[in-house]
Amino acid sequence: MNLYFVRIELILWVAWVISWFAAALVWKGKSSSRLERRQFRPHFLVIVIGFYLMVLPIPFLGPLWSVGPPLGWTMVALVAAGILLAWWARIEMGKLWSGGVERMEDHRVIQTGPFAIVRHPIYTGLAMTAIGVGLTSALPTALLGAALFTGGFAFKAKVEERFLEQELGGYAEYRKRVPMLVPGLQPRFFSRRS
Repeated sequence: MNLYFVRIELILWVAWVISWFAAALVWKGKSSSRLERRQFRPHFLVIVIGFYLMVLPIPFLGPLWSVGPPLGWTMVALVAAGILLAWWARIEMGKLWSGGVERMEDHRVIQTGPFAIVRHPIYTGLAMTAIGVGLTSALPTALLGAALFTGGFAFKAKVEERFLEQELGGYAEYRKRVPMLVPGLQPRFFSRRS
């Protein structure tokens, strides 16, 4: 039964990836400054490894639990909600969105919509999808992959925040008021200045 729900989640992922990259081709702003890719490439590598561990089953490791319809559909809903949150944030950002770590022309600190709830709603949404896939597949490798995927984005967010604090006025105040990734949670690890 696990595989049925994982397939639905992967279809949602594929639809998200296709729409996300299509939007990146036609809906982009102009960069005014950027961080060198080497400064966040290790985080990207962790994200990619995590993703592959989530979606590519290791044949000799079976699921840790069976997923019935209540848990399966709940996790499909979590994946869909994560994708919707990521898209809501992307739409709110408009041409300020970038796949890298960049300051776009006319960049400002966005504090509306999902950005009033968490500072990195796209990463929160993607973490929700990773958790959903990990718990649905119930494979040890998928759970490890979900943790790596989520952790990679959390650390990339830290890099982005250091960059934005240098580039944008008002980011430090926003950072004090709004949690980084989890609504209502301001963990000490992520709130202290790096």
